[in-house]
Amino acid sequence: MSIRILSPEIASQIAAGEVVERPASAVKELVENALDAGATAITVNVSGAGQTLIEVADDGCGIPAGEVGLAVTRHATSKLVSADDLFRIATLGFRGEALASIGSVSRLTLISRAAGADTGRRLRVEGGTIGPVETVGAPVGTVVRVENLFYNVPARLKFLKKDVTERRQIDALLTRYALAYPGVRFKLSQDNSSSLQTAGDGDRRTILASLYGVDAARQLLEVLAEEDGLRLTGFIGPITLTRSNRKEITFFINGRWVQDIALSSAVLQAYHTMLMVGRYPLAALFLEVPPELVDVNVHPTKAEVRFREPDKLFNFVQRGVRRALLAYTPVPQVAPPSLWGSRPRSPDPTWELTHAAERGLESADKDQVPAGNAPPPTAETQPPIATRIPLLRLIGQIGATYLVAEGPDGLYLIDQHAAHERVLFEKLMAQHGLKNVPSQALLTPAAVHLPPAQARLLAEQLPVLQQFGFEVEPFGQNTYQVRALPILFSGSDPAAALRALVEDFEEDEAPLQEEIEARAAGRVCKRLAIKAGQVLSPEEQKALLADLENCSSPRTCPHGRPTMIHLSVDMLERQFGRRGAR
Repeated sequence: MSIRILSPEIASQIAAGEVVERPASAVKELVENALDAGATAITVNVSGAGQTLIEVADDGCGIPAGEVGLAVTRHATSKLVSADDLFRIATLGFRGEALASIGSVSRLTLISRAAGADTGRRLRVEGGTIGPVETVGAPVGTVVRVENLFYNVPARLKFLKKDVTERRQIDALLTRYALAYPGVRFKLSQDNSSSLQTAGDGDRRTILASLYGVDAARQLLEVLAEEDGLRLTGFIGPITLTRSNRKEITFFINGRWVQDIALSSAVLQAYHTMLMVGRYPLAALFLEVPPELVDVNVHPTKAEVRFREPDKLFNFVQRGVRRALLAYTPVPQVAPPSLWGSRPRSPDPTWELTHAAERGLESADKDQVPAGNAPPPTAETQPPIATRIPLLRLIGQIGATYLVAEGPDGLYLIDQHAAHERVLFEKLMAQHGLKNVPSQALLTPAAVHLPPAQARLLAEQLPVLQQFGFEVEPFGQNTYQVRALPILFSGSDPAAALRALVEDFEEDEAPLQEEIEARAAGRVCKRLAIKAGQVLSPEEQKALLADLENCSSPRTCPHGRPTMIHLSVDMLERQFGRRGAR
């Protein structure tokens, strides 16, 4: 096979594939150009998830009339002069590839007027072909319209995700830059619907309130640390405000959003021993580093960087976050001695078969037990013997987290949160299967504010929520109002139920409808189940055991975590040396 030189058209499309992976990549490049131009207001309009139209308008310095044609040429930039400048980059863009790459895979229109100029200039680029420069009237600044993205690269269109996923990517991108540049007014509209709008007053906490809600913004802890030319600022969540994944840990290095596993690990290390397993903090941190200590020219989309002294930065971030966390977090208090040993004990240590009748009578009173308990099992409603657990006799509660119970074959330690989660899940799914999930209207509807990407995700799940007895409706920009809850969850926090639905979903998941429903139910039950550390009355403990015995899969929660640990009599005897050494 002979070697040949690629045509300029093919070469430009290959190069564009490294810079413009998806519509959000084009938005990122255009927004960064606007920020480098000193814009104080940036407006982004998107149609068709970015495939039909992306328009970014700014009020920056504009492009001089004689340089408009040069701006869309590959490797043309005003931000580098010599190779040495690569090691002290202070701007977001520097390669001179963004406009050329976007223009090679779309129909691009550039309109710009430089400060001090009487008129603006317009230039069109279609599939890499540059048209003539025209004189037009325009305000100071630049407007870039990108239409029919990837129209000449149909293979790339096939690899794009669903429209809702691409919209969420754009939402998340603008959210990050709004946080990083609070002095800039950002406005994002997708399909004529406003997703994000900031005031540009320089107050990051105000932006956090518009993204996460006023209550969450008030809880965030401010971080400020300086050391050896390094500076760390931003906000972190207290130990009571967590997420189920690391997506809400955001880092900006010298104003550039980056993805760095080491820095995220430094934040998690700062929270070590303070968070439950599987929970992650919310953090928006801005690290200022001397430009010569960071190399930003290591990734096509500039999403990754390389540090000259990574260990030093890791330790600096960890100390700064930990110091802020300890400054605001009170020292945990040990439970008062009055709570120790307060559980009533049965005077009869023997196991009797008559305990079944006693348990039936005890569970009949539902006035003081957690919501969602069921009547004692009958021959028709009992689960199969193979999956059933034996009847258990309650002994008490340990650490306000675990129930201790005696069975005919040994000792059972039961995680009250996982057990209640299983009970709620099976009851909710049973009601859903019968198309009869009773609801209870809230006396005062609860308003829940979400970040743009999560609000868009919740909009997809509204039909599923309705099937499970929730009544939720839009209530302003990125805000939803909960008007009714399933009776099973009466007295629970409606905001927690909504947030549970959106914070765990992966962006590219496309499960079957039945899987969506089961996962949605599992997430809501997980959030609204009895928590570890919650003291239960003896009646509530007994009722929870009775409900767990009625479950078809009582040994695991809906997510597969065990609800109980069984210590058999044989194992106990071996541990105490009654049957010889192990």
